[in-house]
Amino acid sequence: MNSDFIKYQAQTSPYPLGMEVSHAIGSYIYDTNNKKYLDFVAGVSACTLGHQHPRVNQAIKDQLDKYSHVMVYGEYSQSPAVEYCKLMASLLPAPLDKTYLVNSGTEAIEGSLKLARRVTGRSQLISCHNAYHGNTMGSMSVMGFEERKQAFRPLIPDVEFITFNNEADLEKITTKTAGILLETIQGGAGFIQPENDFLKKVRARCTEVGAMMILDEIQPGFGRTGKLFGFQNYDVVPDIVAMGKGMGGGMPVGAFTASSAMMDLLTENPKLGHITTFGGHPVIAAACLVTLKVLVHPLIQEIRGKGLMLAAMTADASITNEVILKCQDKGLILFWLLFEGCAIRITPPLTISNEEIREGCDIILEVMDEVMASSKK
Repeated sequence: MNSDFIKYQAQTSPYPLGMEVSHAIGSYIYDTNNKKYLDFVAGVSACTLGHQHPRVNQAIKDQLDKYSHVMVYGEYSQSPAVEYCKLMASLLPAPLDKTYLVNSGTEAIEGSLKLARRVTGRSQLISCHNAYHGNTMGSMSVMGFEERKQAFRPLIPDVEFITFNNEADLEKITTKTAGILLETIQGGAGFIQPENDFLKKVRARCTEVGAMMILDEIQPGFGRTGKLFGFQNYDVVPDIVAMGKGMGGGMPVGAFTASSAMMDLLTENPKLGHITTFGGHPVIAAACLVTLKVLVHPLIQEIRGKGLMLAAMTADASITNEVILKCQDKGLILFWLLFEGCAIRITPPLTISNEEIREGCDIILEVMDEVMASSKK
């Protein structure tokens, strides 16, 4: 372990792992002895597309050549952030249509809590035992683990706790409650999933008493559960969604999304209801945008099948034809299905390597970008 790492860099535990990183690519990290590690953690769920994804890297480089930080958040229109928020609105269910970009997941939680209080005019916040939402003072106040909080008290008052999946506890959500904050899937507690329509029951109770339902999607979000956001697995729509980690493809970022009517309340009474200098940073936003586009390519309407028996569905057979033919020009063989003209057949040999899968997917996405660009001319 590098002694300077311990001597000069503040630590989070007495026994850091201390691996000296040389480089990382794809699903692997290499140390300075060139030992190769298969990464099953992905920066604690942050590196959505692996390490050094070529499209993310290129987006960062391209934006750096245009401009970097130019103004505090929300004053200038900067295309990477605008395009990102517009795409996010198209992917989220109504009324979640306006996004505030921040610097981290914990800041997204802070903004979400403030927004719940601003919308309702109430003060009480409810969270869950064993919940983790970040480590700034507001986020720590709604952390459901006293051992981590005691040394930093007093924290924000008027916070109550319930037990995740305990339906009887929902009676604690009342007309005094500004918002209840839940991880869609409890992370630090052991990846605990909601059971027996628990999230639907929270939604119903919040609607009944006028409280805001806030879902923390910092870990489940951005494809981690097979849907873009974890809550989409449970047929529920929150009032506020907090996100971070995987949204930036390894870059530091966070955001919270709500309806325009709610989010606009942060612009007056008082003005600057939330403010952040580097939120929406154009280089970070460019990385977020390409990450989101790779995850949910707009030409792909649906992925059908399982394992290595897949069909990527487009909106029109002419798009499918163009993608298949252009991919062949670039060295990738795809094909059609017998009766479904919109389907792109993807059935490679079962012996295909992960590297070859990534190579093929990169070609498909590159071609789809070209098809989209030509259709806009």
